[in-house]
Amino acid sequence: MTNLLSTLHRHFGHASFRVGQEDLVRTVLDGHDLLAVMPTGSGKSLGFQLPALVLPGTTLVVSPLISLMKDQVDELNRRAVRAAALHSLLPPDVRSEALRAARQGELRLLYVAPERFASDYFVQMLRGIPISRFVVDEAHCVSEWGHDFRPDYRRLRAAAAECRRSDGQAGRPPMAALTATATPEVRDDIVELLGLASPRIIVSGFDRPNINLRVCPVSGDREKQQLLPGLVGDRRALVYASTRRKAETAAQTLRAIGIEAAAYHAGLDDVERTRVQDGFASGALRVVCATNAFGMGIDRPDVEAVIHVDIPGSIEAYYQEIGRAGRDGRQATATLLWNYADVKTREFLIDRERDETPGSLAVPLDPADVTRRKELEHKKLRRMVSYADATGCLRATILRYFGDPAAREPCRACGNCDHRAPLEAAALEMVQKILSGIARAGERYGRRKVAAMLVGDVEELPESLRRLSTTGVLRGQRPRTVEQWIDAACGAGLVRVSDDQYRTLSLTPLGRAVMAGHAGDVTMAVPVDRPTRSVRRVSRSHSPSERPVAPHAKRTRTISLPTERPADPTTHLPVPHREMLEALRAWRLEQARQRSVAAFVILHDRTLHAIAAALPRSLNELGAVPGIGPAKLAAHGDDILSLVASVVARKTTEPH
Repeated sequence: MTNLLSTLHRHFGHASFRVGQEDLVRTVLDGHDLLAVMPTGSGKSLGFQLPALVLPGTTLVVSPLISLMKDQVDELNRRAVRAAALHSLLPPDVRSEALRAARQGELRLLYVAPERFASDYFVQMLRGIPISRFVVDEAHCVSEWGHDFRPDYRRLRAAAAECRRSDGQAGRPPMAALTATATPEVRDDIVELLGLASPRIIVSGFDRPNINLRVCPVSGDREKQQLLPGLVGDRRALVYASTRRKAETAAQTLRAIGIEAAAYHAGLDDVERTRVQDGFASGALRVVCATNAFGMGIDRPDVEAVIHVDIPGSIEAYYQEIGRAGRDGRQATATLLWNYADVKTREFLIDRERDETPGSLAVPLDPADVTRRKELEHKKLRRMVSYADATGCLRATILRYFGDPAAREPCRACGNCDHRAPLEAAALEMVQKILSGIARAGERYGRRKVAAMLVGDVEELPESLRRLSTTGVLRGQRPRTVEQWIDAACGAGLVRVSDDQYRTLSLTPLGRAVMAGHAGDVTMAVPVDRPTRSVRRVSRSHSPSERPVAPHAKRTRTISLPTERPADPTTHLPVPHREMLEALRAWRLEQARQRSVAAFVILHDRTLHAIAAALPRSLNELGAVPGIGPAKLAAHGDDILSLVASVVARKTTEPH
């Protein structure tokens, strides 16, 4: 122990280990295969860097990002630890020198990009290097269920078997797989696909209590740019965007008011990417606006804010990126600027198969594999949308996703828990009606069908839900509003959601007590107005020195309560809207008959309402309507636009 602590202090400047680090280090030293799942910022890298200093031979580290490798190698060399990297952006002479030093035993750590293992020549070269430990960093990349699947990682098991142990024993070197984002399913995949032998598994929890989580609904890109300067303020920050263009726009917005900001994405040349990364690491650059190309392993300890101007593709990716904040243990914020229209961008990025990561060489996949992966990515995106929409504790939502038993509500350190309050009588009555509806439905349906039943929108419901005593008890409410109240009830521990694909709702014991009026005061995060197309505009600009106001302070805090609705839900609509809606429904019915499918398979009622309200005149305008994705646009876009144009023309020529 004394020798370890002295080595730790001499090379890394620490007098003691962080929580979980010593166990990790000793497991690596003992020669066990290892899977470590530890939060971003917990010091996982030390788990293999410190053993590399005391073990004979070279520790081989597989790392997925060039920026990650450069960051760690530069830091190790600064601490007088011999380390080098091999990746596609290095000149041939630099790569040759790194391999020579490794063969001569001069390197403590050699970082390698996963695409290197596609070369038989490189794998043969590894046989000449005495390897003490074979380390797979960001090991979730091996699993298709992980958020950043890399086909190149599938070669690592065979490559490790070709390596020569530095201790002279037979067999491959001991392997260590490390990640911050692995659900139980991904953990099983890692063990199987890497061939870990009876591994020691260390899961130290996922919570980062010093990061305050917030979701801020916005109307669109314009409001995002208005809010961004205030959210950054005078802090060191990372801003994540879904596309290169949006990353550039965010950087320009900040530079316009005097904030040192630069964009980082795969479209930049090598020199510019290096300049941005070095500037951020040295402190000369205060803000980086980036795509996911600037994600894993960026180790600047004093990042105070992470802002997402677009919704990430998965909870795993989001957790990885917000984990850049607060690595020094100080308070930090993670803010998601949330607009439903951004989901379409993510869906487009999933479907076009574009890799945004510099230095990655994609391996051709079977079309069936591509289709399956896309389905997985869409599923993970839906889970991320559920997080953005959540009215319960944001922290608990993330922890439950990763299977962390430490999930507790309320956390009192997220934007949603900040707004928990006892329900007033009218709101409590609404919650009781929702709970009763779930119970009457037999606890066999998901939130969407339950909400539709409660508001009386029975057109697309099975017969079993049409004749319940609770059908239509919340007439006058929007289905989406009721869904938000259901989410709030889940967050308050009144309703549980099944883990299977059907996501069925059931009542907890507390929920049954509330339904029966036996629970006393009920406290929950009251659903807030989460607009999809328009919100109140920001009336003033933020100075660079301003600290951001809690984003949720912008949300409307009014509580929608049940009101009576006419038997015909369209009678309250303006005549032009109603006639357009009738025309759309007639068209949808004909399409459904031609295809022998249910009407909702063509388009949902809420989508028809949105079209009737928007009256789109182009494919771009139609594509912005909620419920019209790329597939729907391609299949029905021209027909819908033609129908809209004909109804509008008819109304224009009719006598008044």
